[in-house]
Amino acid sequence: MKKFCNFAVKNMAVFVVLAAVIGAVYPPSLTWIKPYVSIMLGIVMFGMGMTLTFADFRMVLKRPWEIFIGALAQFTIMPAMAWVLTKVFDLPPELAIGVILVGTCPGGTASNVITYLARGDVALSVSMTMTTTLLAPVVTPLITWWLAGAYVDVSLQAMMISIAEMVLAPVILGLLANHFFANGVKKIIGFMPFVSVVMIVLLVGCVVSLSASKLLEMGLIIAAVVVLHNVSGLALGYMMAKLFRLAPKKVRAVSIEVGMQNSGMAASLAVMYFNPAAALPGAIFSVWHNISGSLVANYFVRKDEKEAESKAVEA
Repeated sequence: MKKFCNFAVKNMAVFVVLAAVIGAVYPPSLTWIKPYVSIMLGIVMFGMGMTLTFADFRMVLKRPWEIFIGALAQFTIMPAMAWVLTKVFDLPPELAIGVILVGTCPGGTASNVITYLARGDVALSVSMTMTTTLLAPVVTPLITWWLAGAYVDVSLQAMMISIAEMVLAPVILGLLANHFFANGVKKIIGFMPFVSVVMIVLLVGCVVSLSASKLLEMGLIIAAVVVLHNVSGLALGYMMAKLFRLAPKKVRAVSIEVGMQNSGMAASLAVMYFNPAAALPGAIFSVWHNISGSLVANYFVRKDEKEAESKAVEA
């Protein structure tokens, strides 16, 4: 069972693509998931909360400057690039709001794994994910309202409440469960990544099934926007961290954290508040950022190996 769970987690992108294909070919197979979208995201965030401890919050207090830089990069670069891309590609309102939602969401938990693989500062990555997630109930709706108000009538208060319910509350409950029931959590925490994968796979499949016609019509354009959005986040996050002269491992963490969004949250909000087509950018982002993140991690590892070889030759 454990081997199967690990296999599913490592090959998440494959299963997400498979679910998307099923949703596109036979939409009724996955449209039934729509009423459960908020619950599914809550389960994912509860799993994230169970990986946190109160010591993580002390870590935030010990390195506020680095986390401030990371959070600032997160909530400026990605929303700004989202807005620019919607204008450059002249996206219709339902897709534009979806791209903006991806940009205004906090960092995703997958960034922590990719940072580890890239030999970056994992503690900083976890602290950034935690901080931007806790800020999301206020920051995400505000920036969305500011950038997307021209496209749709964004219900600011309703979105704040939903994010608090779907994201903040489950994270806090997971944290408390880990603190007060540590032994029990240890028994199930190894399976939570698998559970999260199942939830994201079903969510992406549902999104595609609800807007299959729009995907067929504008799939290539949406894919191009998603790739450019993600790559811009990775590159500009890297540049911003370098600008503030952070250490190399911290630069990697900030770059990956900025580029990898909580796209599941973006897709969930899109399904709940906007046209189902608005969830397509988040669904595609869920697939792509895992692929690009793996490529980035591989690049950094090879870079380290080449530098080590060069030093060995010089010595």
